[in-house]
Amino acid sequence: MLSPSEILEIRANFPILCQEVYQKPWIYLDNAATTQKPSAVINAIDEYYLTINANVHRGVHYISNLATEAMEQSREHLRQFINASNVQEIIFTKGTTESINLISVIISDFINEGDEIILSELEHHSNIVPWQMLCQRKKARLRIIPIDRNACLNLECLDTLLNERTRLVAVNHVSNALGVINPVRKIIKKAHEQGAWVLIDGAQAISHSQIDVRELGVDFYAFSAHKMYGPTGVGALYGKRKLLERFPPWQGGGEMIKEVSFEKTLYAELPFKLEAGTPNIAGIIAWEQAFSFLEHIGMERIKIYETYLLDEANRSLQEIPNLLLYANRALRSAVTSFNLSCAHPFDVGSILDRMGIAVRTGHHCAQPLMRVLNAPGTVRASFAVYNTLEEVEKLCDAVGKASKMLIS
Repeated sequence: MLSPSEILEIRANFPILCQEVYQKPWIYLDNAATTQKPSAVINAIDEYYLTINANVHRGVHYISNLATEAMEQSREHLRQFINASNVQEIIFTKGTTESINLISVIISDFINEGDEIILSELEHHSNIVPWQMLCQRKKARLRIIPIDRNACLNLECLDTLLNERTRLVAVNHVSNALGVINPVRKIIKKAHEQGAWVLIDGAQAISHSQIDVRELGVDFYAFSAHKMYGPTGVGALYGKRKLLERFPPWQGGGEMIKEVSFEKTLYAELPFKLEAGTPNIAGIIAWEQAFSFLEHIGMERIKIYETYLLDEANRSLQEIPNLLLYANRALRSAVTSFNLSCAHPFDVGSILDRMGIAVRTGHHCAQPLMRVLNAPGTVRASFAVYNTLEEVEKLCDAVGKASKMLIS
């Protein structure tokens, strides 16, 4: 496991963590919303604009070629990071939300009236609304995998939901609201046995464990840079090449064309067929530094360390009177979600903020899940590799103080 001295070395890459709020050291535990960025990522953005700011793929001049090489190097590094077969399976997007929307649009011609799409009760709105929109357009039907009392997906219900009309199963790898790790390998296997495609929302998994898309056998895997120490406004969609080649472009414009006349247009090959317009070149180039940051530490070591922080947090939080810890018996990743009885999560979060601790409160863009839990929202503390055991202890101490203030 990572040692305290190694964590201090890691934290040195994040100057933002050194600041104070309300005259207290800032403790950032809202990593499921977005992670902080190491200096190497920030410097890479500056370096692009200072030295090779030019459009990509379109110029024959020297600087344009440098920018193109740097961007495509990032694509190749990302391919290696998730073990995709080739770079044509890596589509750059604005983030997980756009990646999911992209698939919901391009598969539209393959969805017919009466077809079914399966989601789960654990989904983020970004993995609900696009499918609702698709079903409304095509008169298809959404079906939902319920959770059990431990907030785990009920796979027996999935067995009953899957049938010959199932076209797609779309679930998250890790719940953003509760941190529950879903059994995606089993889900993928079951769906494929029925001939259905599978999309996995990997936004909350990509920075916490090694993702191997070929080993998973998944058809589509969506994720964002900013959840894994990279810039905002950048993400990617992995898709099996044999599938992506079947689908039409989802947007028209520059970059995604081979030849245009007023009579017809010939589209470019993958991945450019699905990447219309000038991309976030600086963000994509800087994202590569985030891969390198994670690889230098080691994904398995990160997973072990974050699990340690999570276990310590849960152990201490359970000792606080009147605290309800959600999904406590489920396998989780770097997230603990809880409430204090008779106290609104916003009030708890506000008290923690005044103590210098940043957590997330509310429904976490998972309102259907909150209705199932019969909760207005939760307090969510989410961990990253730069968090320390001392910060976890301060969180638990602060929650205990909040409990005494609000429930007396």
